[in-house]
Amino acid sequence: MTTLNPALRLRRAARLIVLDAETRALMFRYDVPGRAPFWVTAGGECEPDESFEDAARRELFEETGITADPGSQIARMTPEFITVEGEPVQADERFFLVRVAEARIDTSGHTETELALMTQHRWFTLDELENWHEAVFPVNLADMIRSHIAT
Repeated sequence: MTTLNPALRLRRAARLIVLDAETRALMFRYDVPGRAPFWVTAGGECEPDESFEDAARRELFEETGITADPGSQIARMTPEFITVEGEPVQADERFFLVRVAEARIDTSGHTETELALMTQHRWFTLDELENWHEAVFPVNLADMIRSHIAT
C-alpha cells in the first residue's frame, strides 16, 4: 500500500512512455531556471474529475500530436517533488505504454509553460536512458520498458 503525504497537494498525473519502431523512448528536456536540466516522458496533470486514461489520451495528443489509445496502466509511482512552477506536491503518477510506427511528433499543442521550459525532445535508446549525463525521470525508466516489452 502506498502512503501519501497529506501535507502536500495531491497531483494526479498521466505519463506516457512513447516507443518508436526501434524501441526508443520519447523524452522531453526541461530547462527550469535555478535547476539542473532534466528529461521526462510525455504527460501531465489530470484535469479535475478526469480519469488517468482520459488524461493520458489528452496529454499524448497535446504534447506529441499523436492520437492513440494509451492502453492499460503499466506502472504507478508516488514521488514527492517540486513542480516546474515551484510547488511541492505529492504525485500520483500512472504510466501508460504507447507504441508508434514513426518517430515524428508535433509539438504545436504545447502550453505556454511547456513552450518556455520544454526546450528539446529526442528519442532515447534504452542504453542512453540508463547512462545519460543529465537527470532522467523516472530513473528506472529503461527497466520499466524492458519489463513490459516482448524481447
